[in-house]
Amino acid sequence: MQKPPFPEEFALKQTAPKIAGSGVITGGDKVISAYDLVEQMEYLYVRVVKAKELTGKDVAAATCDPYVEVRLGNYKGVTKHFEKKSNPEWNLVFAFAHDQLQASHVEVVVKDKDVMMDDFIGRVVFDLVDVPRRVPPDSPLAPQWYKIEERKGEKLKKGEIMLAVWKGTQADEAFSDAWHSDAAAVGNEGVSRIRGKVYLSPKLWYLRVNVIQCQDLLPSDRSRPPEVCVKVILGNQAIKTRISSVKTVNPSWNEDLVFVVAEPFEEPLILTVEDKVGANKDEVLGRCLILLNTVAKRQDSKPVPAKWHNLEKHSGFEEKKEVKFASKIHLRVSLDGGYHVLDESSYHSSDYRPSSKLLWKSSIGLLELGIISATGLPLMKTRDGRGTIDAYCVAKYGPKWVRTRTIIDSGSPKWNEQYTWEVFDPCTVITIGVFDNGHLQGGKDTSIGKVRIRLSTLETERVYTHSYPLIVLKPSGVKKMGEVHLAVRYSCTSYFNMLSKYADPLLPKMHYVHPISVSQLRSLRHQAVQIVASRLGRAEPPLKKETVEYLLDLGSDIWSVRKAKANFVRVMHILSGVIAVANWFDHVCKWRNPLTTLLIHILLVILVLYPELIFPTFYLYLFFIGIWNYRWKPRHPPHMDIRLSHADAVGHDELDEEFDTFPTSRPSDIVRMRYDRLRSIGGRIQTVVGDLAMQGERLQSLLSWRDPRASALFVAFCFWAAFVLYIVPCQIALLVWGFYVLRHPKIRSKTPHFCTNFFKRLPARSDLML
Repeated sequence: MQKPPFPEEFALKQTAPKIAGSGVITGGDKVISAYDLVEQMEYLYVRVVKAKELTGKDVAAATCDPYVEVRLGNYKGVTKHFEKKSNPEWNLVFAFAHDQLQASHVEVVVKDKDVMMDDFIGRVVFDLVDVPRRVPPDSPLAPQWYKIEERKGEKLKKGEIMLAVWKGTQADEAFSDAWHSDAAAVGNEGVSRIRGKVYLSPKLWYLRVNVIQCQDLLPSDRSRPPEVCVKVILGNQAIKTRISSVKTVNPSWNEDLVFVVAEPFEEPLILTVEDKVGANKDEVLGRCLILLNTVAKRQDSKPVPAKWHNLEKHSGFEEKKEVKFASKIHLRVSLDGGYHVLDESSYHSSDYRPSSKLLWKSSIGLLELGIISATGLPLMKTRDGRGTIDAYCVAKYGPKWVRTRTIIDSGSPKWNEQYTWEVFDPCTVITIGVFDNGHLQGGKDTSIGKVRIRLSTLETERVYTHSYPLIVLKPSGVKKMGEVHLAVRYSCTSYFNMLSKYADPLLPKMHYVHPISVSQLRSLRHQAVQIVASRLGRAEPPLKKETVEYLLDLGSDIWSVRKAKANFVRVMHILSGVIAVANWFDHVCKWRNPLTTLLIHILLVILVLYPELIFPTFYLYLFFIGIWNYRWKPRHPPHMDIRLSHADAVGHDELDEEFDTFPTSRPSDIVRMRYDRLRSIGGRIQTVVGDLAMQGERLQSLLSWRDPRASALFVAFCFWAAFVLYIVPCQIALLVWGFYVLRHPKIRSKTPHFCTNFFKRLPARSDLML
């Protein structure tokens, strides 16, 4: 077994949490016990529903301002208060962790809000021994009316409160919306911002606008040929067509513009026809507004019919009563549901399904994630003069985003929350990020680190429990920000359906029938990320923009010297296998190991005399290599590799350049130095690309007669080779060629082969470049 190519500090560690981790397949359906990938956590739940006939202690007031306190030892949960209301309704659940229980009873106290000191109205006390236990999928415990009593235990004549008290785990339905005792320092206003939630990102579509032509435009100056273009605006996206080559009042373009839109379609499509009358001056000739709800949706490559739309007169258009404004624009507008809108990196994508649900296929499996805990998280901010952190996790797979509850003031939080996703493609990636909640102090949510897990690297039905290092690259260098403990299980409903996915196209059909250019995809992906971040930021609690952009790797395509070096090393690592084979064959030809060379001679004779054995032998060789490598099959999911990323050997200046803003904010002398370095790197890349182009042009020049003597020699050689191969049997020719290549070094020349010399003398087009 090979040693890990990275320090132990950044290595993946297998853990053994106290989880059930078992599932049963029954009739093709997955039957799973609730929360079996996380440790069970015991809670005492108190649901405060409402009260009636409450009376205040203040004689002057006929009513009271009631609220409820739920006390358990040193922990106290408080509801909001209602002004002058004898029959309030709260419907709030309090959850007290079992390991925090410091009393034998729980007390529900009703109080009257007052300016000086709150008055005691009454209370209800429950002995913890008598509290029943509820285990889902049992129905929720029905709340009951309880008479409130005085401190001495006497029942009041008036006043009742509806309550439900039970013991359960984090699998209870009330868990996610409950007030938790570990968040006792958070006020009522902040409770909603620390709860765990499930979010659904909006369904994204490509909106294709084919601008064909305009008719009967009315420019203000008829003496000059109009230079007309169409500006299309959708929300914060704006694209202009080129200026029409037909400089008349009936211009034409036939140009495709593509936008990203999200359901529900809230913003209209606005088109303005503009005439360029000056260097920085455009005259609006007409305007058209199209509601997206009226746009046709298409699932295949069949185009939708084009339509004429009336242009509205612009407000600044001069009134001319003698001229009727009847300008029109010819458009073909469609919502293309046959594409997958790339709102994430295409390689790290968690979903490849098209936008239209009509084209979706059935799921092939189930992904279950248990977010157990984290350890060693750094202190991210200060509160009351000391360092603290309020950590939560976000996991994203497909359109479903999940967020755990925030654990207040803990560098080793325990979430023990479990989530499930349907899987439609095994070659997808789930991303889990850890963040510090900045809502409580009105700041931004700070990213701590993230983990990516590719489903195709997981064995089906196996539970993976590991501690993943949170590795980030900061201006000071690579740093470990703690560890997150996860449990992952990928199960499939049909093994055959899962394997058949490997033969299907990765993206929907429309990506291949009508491909979108790379430059367009980059812009569209940026717009898609902004739309998703905007929609999720409107939820409650909001999923902040910085969180969404971090998980979707926005800005990952910005230039970085470190990434360029890392990718170059990756390419060289791939080519190292080819180079190793070439070196091995060179050693065979030079008889470095005579026994190996003799065996190659025997293999050559067998394959030449029996050519039908070539392909079977090749595939049998690959089969044995695959079986041999099975011994070193990876046993754990892959994770972030600092050596592969060149994060452990990057220089300070390169890090400063990578974390610089775009556009740059550095002084001109630093920018000049980096520009010179970039020119040096680009020069080396330019040389390598030029050498590759030169070899290809030399191959082309063999028959182009740019060098008439070289072409004549090659044509003569081809005629001679054809004549010889017609006379000599193929097996004999191959044997002679093989023995010649494998000839002994004593009869081998020290200088390069004449074929190499001939090829290097062929002309390339480098002489024609400036």
